Amino acid sequence: MKHIFNIFLAAIILLLASCNKEKKLDHTAVTTVENFFIPEDNKFVKLLPTTSASVEFEWEQARAEDGGVVLYEVAFIAEGGDFNSPAYKMVSDNNGLYNKATISHKVLNTIANLAGIGSLETGKLKWTVFSSRSINTKQSPVVRTIEVERPAGFAEIPTDLFLTGSATEGGETLADAIHLKQTANGVFEVYTSLQEGSYHFVDRTTGTPVSYYIDGNVIRLDGSTEVSGAAKVYRIRLDFNNIAVEFTEIKKVELWFAPDNTTKFELPYAGNSRFTAENAKIDFKQESWGRDERYKFKFTTSDGTTDKEEWWGSSNADNSRPDDNTAESFWQMFPINNNDQWNYCFKFKTQVDGAPSDFTVIMGADAPYTHQVVVR
Repeated sequence: MKHIFNIFLAAIILLLASCNKEKKLDHTAVTTVENFFIPEDNKFVKLLPTTSASVEFEWEQARAEDGGVVLYEVAFIAEGGDFNSPAYKMVSDNNGLYNKATISHKVLNTIANLAGIGSLETGKLKWTVFSSRSINTKQSPVVRTIEVERPAGFAEIPTDLFLTGSATEGGETLADAIHLKQTANGVFEVYTSLQEGSYHFVDRTTGTPVSYYIDGNVIRLDGSTEVSGAAKVYRIRLDFNNIAVEFTEIKKVELWFAPDNTTKFELPYAGNSRFTAENAKIDFKQESWGRDERYKFKFTTSDGTTDKEEWWGSSNADNSRPDDNTAESFWQMFPINNNDQWNYCFKFKTQVDGAPSDFTVIMGADAPYTHQVVVR
């Protein structure tokens, strides 16, 4: 019995010793990353304005004393910067679990901008890796450089855009700023008038918005554009992907009547991105098969030197005559590449024939471009 007791006592002592040894393990201890694989030091990257291009960053694994999971972050600074206050810091792939990071050109463009590298400029970024276990974080002693050339455009592209200022229809009150339509990622346009005064663009109408202005044919930060002379109507397109601006004067909008192969009347600009002809009349043309009512719209535009024609009509090459049950989408307007007499025309309701009506083309931002015909 005494022998059994001694064996039991020895087992307890060994177990306690093992537990004490376990307790001595530092569950937060982690090693630094001692080696970087890619990209090589001083790698040059010409950043592209696309979301698909990327650069791979990969490094040797760190080790946790308790054998647990190590997390990683990649940090970037400008030359002469301090990794205690990095320009940008991000977790590695798979929420920090992988010893690599796939960083898109778009994100690198943002990092370069934060590090003070301007649009179309070339500059260097320093980068390193932090390994962490629980609350313990270790900076790698290895630091590499990546040289980048930024593309034209802004690192942070607005998701919304408004026009404001004394030259605009909304005036200088930010809450009354004119909303622009987003036609593609980073591309906005507005149909509006400008009078003598100044204007600029903002990304929001509350708080402290980011401000943009037009300088010649490019977009700049923090300024305004002056307007002189008589008021005119414009289509203004801004492409933040390449900081380009397209300024087009809308000189005239007319209703074009297919049966007569000619325009019938002008729709003067009425403000609020609308062109309206009030109390106008259309007489359908009598043909052997019935009365023809096809129409579309002709815009006369100018780039400042040359007048051009733009045609707007239906998305359908042919249409049936609408009635009170026809969907609103029937009247939506789309640019047409040619002035074919018959195709891509709308058709009037029967009630429009010979009746005084109001015709309105609506080129606002908050709905598809469309038009209305209201019989008086």
